[in-house]
Parts: sequence; C-alpha cells; structure tokens
Amino acid sequence: MFCQIIQMNAMIVINKKKPIQKFNQIIEMIVNILLGILIVIAIPVIMALFITKSYAIERVILINKPKKEVFNYIKFLKNQDHYSKWVRMDPNMKKYYTGTDGTKGFIYGWDGNKSAGKGEQEIKTMVDGDRIEVEIRFEKPMQGLSYAPMVTEAISENQTKVTWGMRGKSKYPLNVMNLFMNKMIGDPIEESLVMLKSNLEG
Repeated sequence: MFCQIIQMNAMIVINKKKPIQKFNQIIEMIVNILLGILIVIAIPVIMALFITKSYAIERVILINKPKKEVFNYIKFLKNQDHYSKWVRMDPNMKKYYTGTDGTKGFIYGWDGNKSAGKGEQEIKTMVDGDRIEVEIRFEKPMQGLSYAPMVTEAISENQTKVTWGMRGKSKYPLNVMNLFMNKMIGDPIEESLVMLKSNLEG
C-alpha cells in the first residue's frame, strides 16, 4: 500500500512537469526566432558601416550614326519613352512636363506602377552636341536623388559612342544596396542603350 502511494505521488509530480517542459520549449522556440530575426537585421546594418555611400554606374554603346544626329535625339527627354527601360515598365504611366524639351530646366515628371515608381527628372546641364546631365528626383517607392549624364563622342564620321551613367549617394543603412547597384542600375541602362541603338539605326 505504501509503495502504491509513493508511485501515485511520483506520477503526479511527473504530470506536473510536462506542462512546464512544454512551456519552456515554446519560450525557447520564440527566443530562437527573435534571435534569428535580430541577426538577419543586424548583418546588413553592420555591413553598411563599411560600404561607401556613393555609387557611380556607366554603360557604353556604339551607334552607327553621326554624333549630331545621336545627340539631337537623346537631348529630348520625351524620346526616352521609346528606349528607356524604366519608362517602358509601365505603358500607362502618367506624365507631366514643364518647360521646353531639349533645353536646360525642362522637367519630365512621371507617376507609374510599383515598378516604375514616381518622380521627376530635370535637365541641369546642356553642352549642345556633346553632353546632357539630368537630375533625377525619386519620390516612390523611396525618396532619392541621382544624376544621369549622357555623353556623345564621335568615333568616326558615322559612328558615335554614347556613355550613359548614373551617380548618387545612399543614406545609411540603405547604402548596403550599393553592393547591388551595378546590376540594379547597370542592366536597365544597358538594355535601354541597346534599344536606343536599334531606334536610331533602324
């Protein structure tokens, strides 16, 4: 009889421990998940401390047309509707213009889908026949400021080298994205230049 009482008491103690063990397991799991999230957040934040805040991307293409003809096409921002990868991301993009296209101070504004975003670009510098530099003010999906020069150089009488670039600065910790800028910006520029070449040579 005495042994049976001891066994019953032992079973009661064991049964009481089971809910406590389950509770501890749940707490441990939650702590591990939170630690994992903190590590995922901390890694890029720490990496950003060692990454430059500035970025500069360039792409080049040769177009078999005279320099004057090429420059007189690219200086009009509205012509980007026909070759810019970013503009072609949203055929239904809303646009507005201020000033005279192809001249300093002209503004091309856009408001598109999630891929195209929202912002405006303004001709800041114009060296007629040689160079145009555009200031791009992004509003969505995030605010930012970039500069995009396009330079033409005569290789021969009927061949022109076009260099299209983009440069800017990213605030900490978003500067961690600069690691991927070469592809994120470079690939669309390259695709746009190929379309530009096709339009002018076709």
